[in-house]
Amino acid sequence: MSNSVDNEQQGPSGLKSLLTLALGSVGVVYGDIGTSPLYAFKEALRPVSVDGIDRGEVVGIISLMLWTLTIIVTLKYVLFLLRADNGGEGGTLSLLALLMKTANGHAAVLFFMGIAGSALFLGDSMITPALSVLSAVEGLQLVTPELKEFVLPLSLTILIALFLVQSRGTGAVSAFFGPITAIWFLVMGVIGIVHIADDLTIFTALNPYHAATFLFREQWLGVVVLGAVFLTVTGAEALYADLGHFGRRPIQLAWFALVFPALMLNYLGQGAFILKHPEAAENPFFLMFPSWALLPAVILATAATIIASQAVITGAFSLVRQAIHLNFLPRMEIQHTSETHTGQIFLPGVNIILMIGVVFLVLGFRSSDALATAYGISVTGAMTITTVMAFEFVRKQWHWSLAAAIAGLLPLLLLELVFLGANLFKIHDGGYVPILIAAGIVIVMWTWRRGSRILAEKAKANNIPIDKFIEMVSRESEHAPATVPGTAIFLTSDPGFAPATLLHNIKHNHVLHKQNIILSVRTANKPYVPDDIRYSLSHLSDRFTSLEVRFGFMEMPDITKTLGRIRKEGMKFEIMSTSFYLGRRQLLASPDGGMPLWQDKLFIALANTATRPSDYFRLPSNRVVELGSQVVI
Repeated sequence: MSNSVDNEQQGPSGLKSLLTLALGSVGVVYGDIGTSPLYAFKEALRPVSVDGIDRGEVVGIISLMLWTLTIIVTLKYVLFLLRADNGGEGGTLSLLALLMKTANGHAAVLFFMGIAGSALFLGDSMITPALSVLSAVEGLQLVTPELKEFVLPLSLTILIALFLVQSRGTGAVSAFFGPITAIWFLVMGVIGIVHIADDLTIFTALNPYHAATFLFREQWLGVVVLGAVFLTVTGAEALYADLGHFGRRPIQLAWFALVFPALMLNYLGQGAFILKHPEAAENPFFLMFPSWALLPAVILATAATIIASQAVITGAFSLVRQAIHLNFLPRMEIQHTSETHTGQIFLPGVNIILMIGVVFLVLGFRSSDALATAYGISVTGAMTITTVMAFEFVRKQWHWSLAAAIAGLLPLLLLELVFLGANLFKIHDGGYVPILIAAGIVIVMWTWRRGSRILAEKAKANNIPIDKFIEMVSRESEHAPATVPGTAIFLTSDPGFAPATLLHNIKHNHVLHKQNIILSVRTANKPYVPDDIRYSLSHLSDRFTSLEVRFGFMEMPDITKTLGRIRKEGMKFEIMSTSFYLGRRQLLASPDGGMPLWQDKLFIALANTATRPSDYFRLPSNRVVELGSQVVI
């Protein structure tokens, strides 16, 4: 089944569906990038405003912002990367899964790049809500200074409430948020148009010459400004990760019809406003509004920043699900929140972790100005990694020549490396925070992957080939296990060997069921597996059958549903007289194992938090038998 939402836009109701999804994407996909005007220009002005602001600096900064939006978001993400999908799904891990199919000697490099990009994005998922909401609520100080003491508690209240409503699902959230964000973009565009009239020479910022001139003239200070300019494109990586939620065409329509024009008009308006009122550099966005409209603007901005947080939260849910199915993370509870869009999910464990991280960031930095310094590294790092992986994608999947790939992507990579370098200078001012978060996530993913491989190798060392096992139990002897009626299903990761649970059952219970199914579940390197190749059956003997069931990395493995279909198609067994045998391993750390002792303990802790296989694979709980064993890793 393909989940490309674009497929749903055909037929009589195609246009209505396209417009509805486009409106929903405005709230979820573009929420983050739509709140950048609150703080991006203000932060970019800060380094040059110490000794006064001149016309060339304002025009140069606005030119940098407009062309950054055009090159990074429009060209790279909206026009290019949205086409680099894996069965309708986007994001770093989706791209990694696609590339691993054709990876040869550099598979390890791709793996570490993929998890590093994912880790940086997850770090961004914590920083974005904290920065966005703080920057909006701080507008209350302009209404009346007495409200300053309420900024922090109000921000925390809003953020905690946002995470508490996530279980209602992306569809419900986007239906509510989409129209509000559309109004936000319209208001930004209108206030920008109003103030463009303050100084029409701001239109010269459309010429990239002024961006280049600014950097050449300011030199070192220009590099510092670049770190803040990149705040204009925060949220672009979430745009790619949320591809599966809405589809390519609705996201592109929303960008060109509403989001991009509104952002350009607002930045032009902020520039013209500062040219006329340089004293307003402390907060140009809110000071553009007349006094009577300031409070409504703050309220609308707060709503918009809540929505901005939604964009990265839904992106984080999608990314973590991909990581689980690709065995980069332990199994977690995944709840589907839509009957029609399988990309819309809720992960309670991830939601709690993100909420705790956001609360600590707000309490630790306490202001948007302080938090903005920590922001750019995670965004620029993730974007740079995506561009490098895109180079491999166009070579292997689109069959571009080496020259064409270099010509198309090298300029973009060099630009992003410049932005990354500019943000690295902020490490001592708080930029270490996203680096530490990303490093922690990379260690977790690497440990889980490495530990799982070691565990599989240890299990294989003691295994008996399934054909030899069948030959052994088929012999007539006094030690042969007794036959009991019914069907037993043994889950295993390697169907070529007798499952450990099958061996333990015979060893301890001395019985063998009349019908035995060796079940293996495979995760494909694509998001969805068509029903016609969902499973395959192999007849091993009169009493043994090998069954392989396949799911895509964006699907929920539902074994009970699949077995029901297999039964309808001719395989004879009663689901309610069938027993499912699962292994429960008690892991023990060893300093002489394949990993350092600290990594052993981390892997064991991760394994203990994993969702039970019976819940993850949707097995009937009253038919599951668990057999325990101890394994030293």
